[in-house]
Amino acid sequence: MTQSVESTATTVASRHPEAWWKTAVVYQVYIRSFADGNGDGIGDLTGLRSKLPYLADLGIDAVWINPWYPSPMADAGYDVADFRDIEPSYGTLAEGEAFIAEAHELGIRVILDIVPNHTSSEHRWFEAALRDEPGARERYIFRPGRGPAGDEPPNDWQSAFGGPAWSRLDTGEWYLHLFAPAQPDLNWEHPEVRAEFENILRFWFDKGVDGFRIDVAHGLAKDPALPDAGERLPGSQHTDPHPAWDQDAVHEVYRGWRAVADAYDDRVFVAEAWVPGNDRLARYLRPDELHTAFQFDFLRAPWRSDSIRAVIDDALEQAATVGAPATWVLSNHDVPRTVTRYSRSQPDHLVETDWERARWALEEPNHDLGRRRARAAALLQLALPGTAYIYQGEELGLEEVEDLPDDVRQDPTWFQTGFTDCGRDGCRVPIPWSNDAVPYGFSPFDAEEDTWLPQPGHWAPHTAEAQAGHPESVLTLYRRALELRPDYFDTPHGVEWLDTPPGVLAFARGAVQCWVNTGTEPAALPEGSTVVLGSIAGITGGLLPSDAAVWLSEPGSGESR
Repeated sequence: MTQSVESTATTVASRHPEAWWKTAVVYQVYIRSFADGNGDGIGDLTGLRSKLPYLADLGIDAVWINPWYPSPMADAGYDVADFRDIEPSYGTLAEGEAFIAEAHELGIRVILDIVPNHTSSEHRWFEAALRDEPGARERYIFRPGRGPAGDEPPNDWQSAFGGPAWSRLDTGEWYLHLFAPAQPDLNWEHPEVRAEFENILRFWFDKGVDGFRIDVAHGLAKDPALPDAGERLPGSQHTDPHPAWDQDAVHEVYRGWRAVADAYDDRVFVAEAWVPGNDRLARYLRPDELHTAFQFDFLRAPWRSDSIRAVIDDALEQAATVGAPATWVLSNHDVPRTVTRYSRSQPDHLVETDWERARWALEEPNHDLGRRRARAAALLQLALPGTAYIYQGEELGLEEVEDLPDDVRQDPTWFQTGFTDCGRDGCRVPIPWSNDAVPYGFSPFDAEEDTWLPQPGHWAPHTAEAQAGHPESVLTLYRRALELRPDYFDTPHGVEWLDTPPGVLAFARGAVQCWVNTGTEPAALPEGSTVVLGSIAGITGGLLPSDAAVWLSEPGSGESR
């Protein structure tokens, strides 16, 4: 044993002795693509409620549901028209309340998505702003244009989806939208905006919701001068400061939100904060701010042991400075699926989503290889101290659907980049549940509508039904890992790195070890150790094959699983 990284668990436990969220496994439900109960091709609450037994059997502690609020769907629900109701195509508010109660009966907590950076252009506030009602435009960011006629945008900011971040009204004024034009940015310097969102949090907490994932948590506050950002190089959105992102004023907002949450029992926030480094991320996790934040460097790391270890070390060290747990994520609805990221050659740098998508046309994927690596990565993720998030379909080993027809794509990225970046639709394809042909049980057998995004014709072996009884399936691996994780890794022990050959990383947490081989040659395992769980079958003879992982117990401390 060569190096120890201080565990965050001890400090978190001392601050929150009964904090469920410090070690939870959370399952992300992208509701449009989870399960369709009424046959319209769109996932809904009826479908979600029908799958609660599946989620309970999987062994997760909580679900995070992507926005379920009324929305025109300019950005798949992240353009919210009403934060206190349910999107009609998903169901009703009463059905939402019933889902929360049913999940709680099964021991599953419920985390909702909150979208505070912007609203829908059909939100009543923005509609009032368009009518130029007194004070209405102060809730958003309206500015006069530049140039003699005011026909140039107020600054050079670009939308995250491509193109300018400003749109002009017929009256000549411009409004800011860091995403789609249908998603106008709110003015978080306005006290009414702050009060409204604190009341929205209370509304859902009162209905039993256990927490919120905060969309674009690094947004909200802008440099008040709205200065030009200057030329931005590809991929720099995660490494270079920007006057629209990660401004210090945002932390005052989250101190207010933490006070709201602390008035209830066991509520939690998780931040989606894309920031230049983990030192900046740690600022969101100070004791009077947010509880957790996604560790996105983990999903950006290539399948290389040195890169993965560097990310883990940095994440744990920075989280420990503020007494927070690290929050590990391999995939979500905004990035290419894990199987696909690992299906091609692996670079020597962190991977940006646009870089990854750009190489799809240049290099054929090997999904069998990607799936093998993704299985190993799952054991690594679930062995680390802290919280783990699983995106729906990861437990089925699904790959990105790269070849969707252009005419079915719906992601605004596709349109705002002038049809040059295919966007995120490929990781949002409805997941397969059963049967041998589309829609694979996603919709009822007599559904009259096609799924909102088409499923590939080769997914029959990857349905939950096909995998449920297979001892070597990805689903079986996840179920077994989630069953064993509390017994072996619910421990205050941090990460203690072990000596390994190049291409291999291994660490101990107490009497349990996790070994991961990203190299091309088998690696020797410790003599006398016992295999608890392997990412592939047949790990014997003291050797760990390439692109595989294993949990080991020291002699006398466990049995083979």
